[in-house]
Order: sequence, then structure tokens, then C-alpha cells
Amino acid sequence: MKEQKYIIKDSNSFELKDIFECGQCFRWNEQDDGSYIGVFGENVLNVRKINNEIIFTGICKENIKTTVEEYFDLNRNYENIKNKLSNIDENMKKSIEYGKGIRILNQDLWETIISFIISANNNIPRIKGIIERLSKKYGKEINWKGNKYYTFPTAKQLKDVTVQEYRELGLGFRDIRLYETTHMILDKKINLEEMQKNPDTIQVREQLLSLSGVGPKVADCILLFSTLKRFEVFPIDVWVRRVMNDLYIHNQDETKVNKKEIEKIANEKFGDLAGLAQQYLFYWRREA
Repeated sequence: MKEQKYIIKDSNSFELKDIFECGQCFRWNEQDDGSYIGVFGENVLNVRKINNEIIFTGICKENIKTTVEEYFDLNRNYENIKNKLSNIDENMKKSIEYGKGIRILNQDLWETIISFIISANNNIPRIKGIIERLSKKYGKEINWKGNKYYTFPTAKQLKDVTVQEYRELGLGFRDIRLYETTHMILDKKINLEEMQKNPDTIQVREQLLSLSGVGPKVADCILLFSTLKRFEVFPIDVWVRRVMNDLYIHNQDETKVNKKEIEKIANEKFGDLAGLAQQYLFYWRREA
């Protein structure tokens, strides 16, 4: 594959740190010059911002323009979304001003499922390390500019991997979860292609919850951050519970704030943009 380059000049709603550090992805790493290099599909890209230009350079399996537009959701008008959410209240307005460059990536469904199973009760440096070791051992090697990169392994590539081999990669209690989910998908107990076509979010969520290692929060992250793209879901973790309590619920003991209470407020205030609202609030609360 030859190196390709693509430049977009209108960089509204596109900030590298906001996109790659907001908790939605684990295979993008900041470089010394402030750019980011990531692996997705069979693509390795460097993304950098110079003044008002976003410059994409790298190895792509298909045309780089098509690849970038699809993966970075460039055909969606985030300015309109931000304007709509900003009018809800001052809290949303402040959080959007902070994370104004967030875009929700269109990440491969299989990779997103496995990545967020790995993310359960884990921290980001450790998650990234596990995924990198998994990819290096079982994925496909891509060479670019004298460096080696590795694709995320397919279910078929993980077919013969044992629980013990997963444990040796540092997965801990997640080893059996990864093994079981891989074989559920290989055995077509869950069909990812059919899931992708199913417009019923409740049905798709139930299917995800049937996978080993997928609880409610992980299921919602998969729904939001993968190519399923269900913006109405509202993943809830400790940070989201905290910010929703601080801003809207005001319980003196935030641990007593239950998920249904948060979901009710999110649905009433943010509607079918709840997932995007969650990302702005989460990123603002955690980073600022």
C-alpha cells in the first residue's frame, strides 16, 4: 500500500485532543509534535492540525478521502448539534465550549465490543497496553516509515487462542470473557452483520448484553462509539454519575444516585442527542 494524504480546511468541530482523549478510543497515541497516530481497520494514519487545516497522512487500504470521511463522521453537521444542545442550559453550553472539537468516531463493531470488554474496571493506559499486545500477537503487521503497526485481530484470528494465552497478555478476569464472546460470535450465536442492520436499539442492546463481559455501561458505549451509532444512549460511569448529580440532581451522597434517575433526566433534557451530551459532560467534568 502506498502512502496517501488528505487535507480538510474547515476544521470546525475537529480538535485532536478532544476526539482522541475523550474516552471513546484506545488505539490513537499522541506524538512529540502534537499529532496523533492511530490504527483502525487496515489503516495507519497520522493526523495533525496546522492553523485551520487538518492533515491526514498514512497507509490506507482504500481511498484515504473516503476512509477519513467515514471514520471521522465528517458528513455529520456537528455545528448544528452543538447549537441545539447549547440551547438546553448553561451547563451544556459550558461543556460544549470546553470539548468543542469532539467527534464520535465510526469504529468497527467487533473491535469496539472487545475493546470495551477489556475496558471494564480498568484504566486507559492499561487498556491501551492490553489492546496493543493483543494486536501485536494476533493481528496483521503493517510497516510505515520504518515502524511496525498491528491491526486489531479478527474473530477468526482469535479462534484458537486459549484463556491462558489471554491471561498472559494481562487481561486478568477478562480473559474468559474475551474467549467466550469471541466464540459466541464465531458460532453465530450473535450475528454482528444483522445487528448492524437492526434499527431497534432496545433489541440490539439486549443482544449486546447477552455477550460475556458486556454489562449495561459497556453495551451503551458499544452502541454509541461503534458503527451502530445510537446517539440516544447515555453511558453511565462514575464520572457521568458525578456530573449529573452535581449539575441536576444534587444528592449529598452521589453513590445513592441510581441509573434510572440519571437516564430519565438525560432522556427528558437531551432526547435523541443524549449520547453526545454525555460525551461533552463527561469530557468536561473529567478533564476540567
